[in-house]
Amino acid sequence: MNKLFTMNDKFLTICFLIMASCSALAQTITTPKPPTIAADSYLLMDYNSETLLAQFDINKKVEPASITKMMTAYVVFAELKSANLKKSDLVTVSEKAWRTGGSKMFIEVNKKVSVEDLIKGMIIQSGNDACVALAEHIAGSEEIFADLMNQYAKKIGMQNSNFMNATGLPAADHYITAIDAAKLAKAIIVNFPEDFEIFSEKEFTFNEITQHNRNTLLWRDPSVDGFKTGHTEAAGYCLVSTAKRNGMRLITVVMGTESQKSRADESQKLFNYGYRFFETNLLYKANEKRVNIEVWKGQDENVDLGLAEDLYITIPRGQYKNLQAKVDIPNHITAPIASRQIIGKLNIHLNEQLIAAKDLIALKALESGGWWTRTTDSMGLWFKSFGDDDE
Repeated sequence: MNKLFTMNDKFLTICFLIMASCSALAQTITTPKPPTIAADSYLLMDYNSETLLAQFDINKKVEPASITKMMTAYVVFAELKSANLKKSDLVTVSEKAWRTGGSKMFIEVNKKVSVEDLIKGMIIQSGNDACVALAEHIAGSEEIFADLMNQYAKKIGMQNSNFMNATGLPAADHYITAIDAAKLAKAIIVNFPEDFEIFSEKEFTFNEITQHNRNTLLWRDPSVDGFKTGHTEAAGYCLVSTAKRNGMRLITVVMGTESQKSRADESQKLFNYGYRFFETNLLYKANEKRVNIEVWKGQDENVDLGLAEDLYITIPRGQYKNLQAKVDIPNHITAPIASRQIIGKLNIHLNEQLIAAKDLIALKALESGGWWTRTTDSMGLWFKSFGDDDE
């Protein structure tokens, strides 16, 4: 064994370039500031890396208006996924659902409507009546359904939002933040990719009435494939939207703009900025070997380390060749090691600036070695400690 001759610094640091070669004189690409956005709060976020490329007052609690329907849809999709609900189920329309004000899909009291039609009426036509009908069918009442909305919101990390109804009609203590809206958008795409496609549908006809999706970006920009508009007098004009170009998906949120045109224009500014000046790369996949390290007192002398999740990095365009990865691992690792135990850190630098830090985990468990291995390795560590002290 060569363990007595390993490096004796406190942390073993392994540095390597992301690319095979990197010019020391690499050109620096100038990235301009984000555009000025006429909204009370807004953000531009990369879907994969969750990097915020532009933001303003993203934790401000604001009225969500019909952005609320994204949360309503999330609960409905979760019920479908858990088989508590089927799209073919028929829902009897209550008088409350029929009387609900605001935008409608024009369902009729005591008539039976399929869950599938109600979902489309809720998302494409922004029907408040559809939301109430679904809420009552799933939870018995809209009030109990709102409690479900809040429970799911907490599970997906929406820490500063609260829902009092399924529609987004004005209510005390009913609010959302821009960052929470972005988290919700990502959660829908991740957890319900097939149902997410409904948000891209441009029109829906029910009861011989055809209504168009209010997200005008679906017509303006072919890369846009969701999400949802909202408007009340207090909330202003709001829009959560997402687009995908050349494998890069972005999410925008604009809250409190002055008009339908403005919410689309401001969102488009953010998309254009993100796609023009940034790129997202998958650096490393989850559960793949990144480093093989030496282990003391184990049944084997080495263990492989990797990442628990895929690592995406969003950086200014043209800067990929300037990325550098550094692995920081304690010098003395001893068995036993549990599977997926955190051992060290993978730090990603761009032009000497730290831009990401991820835990390195053991890709498999490593049991303690036998008596002889543990004894000899203990002696080796004891002798090695003298060299460490000399540092």
